Amino acid sequence: MNNLIEAMVQRAAQCPQRVALPEAESPDVLRLAARLVETHVATPVLVGDASRVKAVLDCERIDGDGFDYFDLSDESAVEAFERDYIERYSDFKPKALRRRVLDPLLCSMLLVKAGVVDGVAAGKECPTADVVAAAMQIVGLAPGVESPSSLGIADIPGFDGSEGSMLALADCAITAWPDAEELAGIAMASADTVSLLLGWEPRVALLSFSTCGSAEHETIEVVRRAVEIVHERRPDLACDGELQLDAAIVPSVAEHKVPRESAVAGKANVLVFPNLHAGNIGVKLIQIFGHANAYGPVLQGFAAPVCDFSRSAPLEEMLGNVAMLVVRAAAGKEE
Repeated sequence: MNNLIEAMVQRAAQCPQRVALPEAESPDVLRLAARLVETHVATPVLVGDASRVKAVLDCERIDGDGFDYFDLSDESAVEAFERDYIERYSDFKPKALRRRVLDPLLCSMLLVKAGVVDGVAAGKECPTADVVAAAMQIVGLAPGVESPSSLGIADIPGFDGSEGSMLALADCAITAWPDAEELAGIAMASADTVSLLLGWEPRVALLSFSTCGSAEHETIEVVRRAVEIVHERRPDLACDGELQLDAAIVPSVAEHKVPRESAVAGKANVLVFPNLHAGNIGVKLIQIFGHANAYGPVLQGFAAPVCDFSRSAPLEEMLGNVAMLVVRAAAGKEE
């Protein structure tokens, strides 16, 4: 097990939570559920037709001890949940609620909103866009958040930065073309995520093709305004920009390119890309050519904890993602 995943699993095992798994008929997800029980990270709550899930368990010879179920074929259980939900919330009429309850992904979001589970983990069988759309429709955004975002954690062989071989990268999966408010929100959420999960003192660089005015373009103004917003709202946070990548993480380049004092330049540990084109390309470049391991994405900004698996994610990576979800869910209860 990778050191980062092992550390997350150990932390999560100290504060296990209930995690809904809507892709409950996937053999890979069921193997994950077994690992969650084995490592004491979480109680997996399998959302779907329980008899069909158990048939897959038998076929795959997976031990289902310790699993919990929200059985969508159990009419009395579904009706009881719907009655309780309607008493507490007024966002859906009964027929609209029933349609959502019978969809495992949407039902999982309803369960976390209602506090039946502590988090939702999905994405092994469905695209990120579906997970995000379901979370937006049901869970909604946390107060003060303009848009959801994602953060990935990269372990890059041969890189020697301020956190050794590791860097945090945002946003590489969700917001295609953030405006200044959204970009500032991504920066602040990412700083809080790495502080909570990794214990880092965040140093956030907002990236650009320009460093400190070396170029001019209307898109650079978005980055500059985002930095101003972060400084206004979170003066405690070390955040700088606009910075080119080398000026953000290479001390000798920062010394040459950045003509002012900076707590971030040359030693950034959180990189915020200006748009999803750059973020998606950037993370794939370091994975393919730098042979980096990338963990996540950690979804940020929702009113309840949600995580999204890469559809190609191996079992241990999925375990690490859920462990991070559990740590965040437990921390949210302490606030």
